[in-house]
Amino acid sequence: MQAIAQPSTQRESGLDQADLRQYLSFALGKEAYAIDILKVQEIRGYEAVTPIANTPAYIKGVTNLRGNIVPIVDLRLKFNVGEASYNEFTVVIILSLGVRVVGIVVDSVSDVIMLRDQEVRPAPQFSAVFDTRYVSGLATVGEQMLIVVDIDQLIRSSDLMLFDDTRELV
Repeated sequence: MQAIAQPSTQRESGLDQADLRQYLSFALGKEAYAIDILKVQEIRGYEAVTPIANTPAYIKGVTNLRGNIVPIVDLRLKFNVGEASYNEFTVVIILSLGVRVVGIVVDSVSDVIMLRDQEVRPAPQFSAVFDTRYVSGLATVGEQMLIVVDIDQLIRSSDLMLFDDTRELV
């Protein structure tokens, strides 16, 4: 996936730069996803984590990141996009969400992509069988459809069960 080249001035684009946002794109299975880059603290290779008893399979455990205990969530398992295998391409995106830090496991990181607000179309409404609570929209980048994840909504969700008090995630 290639980053989108943007016009160098506001006059050339005809639009205000304020509606331009950067997203980090990544792969889960054969699908391309993106999250707001302002939430990304760092990107690391996957390392073994310490499992926690009685947690769902998609919560891999915790890791010590410079003295902070960080929960690690495997998005491949959470989004049910195939078998999770860990290799040299598997990465953990460390997210900074208010006062909380969380890691998400993805297959690979692609690019930083710049999109205008109007390029992110609302996700279609499906039946109750298909959960779109965590999808803030869809965007087309070249020939590929990009699923834009509302990472705040996902981390705050009650089914993820990461934090007792989600008010800290402001």
